[in-house]
Amino acid sequence: MKNIQQGFNFALSIDCVVFGFDGSALKILLIERNEDPFKDWWALPGNRVNVDESVDQSASRILKELTGLSDVYMEQFYTFGELKRHPQGRVVSVAYYAMLRLSGEKPLKPLTSFARNAQWVNVNQVPELAFDHQYILEKGLEKIKRRVRHLPLVFELLPEKFTLTQVQNVYELILNKKLDKRNFRKKILSFKVLKELDEKQRGVSFRAATLYKFDKRKYNKLYGKEISF
Repeated sequence: MKNIQQGFNFALSIDCVVFGFDGSALKILLIERNEDPFKDWWALPGNRVNVDESVDQSASRILKELTGLSDVYMEQFYTFGELKRHPQGRVVSVAYYAMLRLSGEKPLKPLTSFARNAQWVNVNQVPELAFDHQYILEKGLEKIKRRVRHLPLVFELLPEKFTLTQVQNVYELILNKKLDKRNFRKKILSFKVLKELDEKQRGVSFRAATLYKFDKRKYNKLYGKEISF
């Protein structure tokens, strides 16, 4: 019995890699820690799993407590279990990623004293992070780079109505490379999952572009789960 108890002498935690797009930049959600270790450092939203909840329930609770966000779809993507990743003991972390559209929503507000601040930060301007969170963030970026090639995840970052230029911008930011405009548009339209609207951009100083919507029902009917974007 003693050996069994020693085998469970560790903690399980959750870390959330939450991506957002504000129309011009890909951003990551960070919290400013208000407790040791790494007090005053920026970190990914995360904390320990309670004994009376599943890891999915814990992920939702932790994100709401540390940022005020709720009803956010998240997906597990990796488990981090290096021996010395936490200075206070053995902690294994289950990481989740999420993708949200940013459209001038209310400022984020932590609901616990564990975090004094929550903020969206450009992925190219992330400060040094607590623990091994830089590595977790890099793994999260690698994951969505692979996923956006086969799943329509970019539309989770875009407003309900968008231009083809906005779609291309998101792909370029995630993949970190420039895409040929003509070839990109030809391919994205060939899937027939974008519905062209009888509407154009408003309030722009340049020629207004046509707006589109992602037809999720048609995507599910034609392709099911995956497609090669």
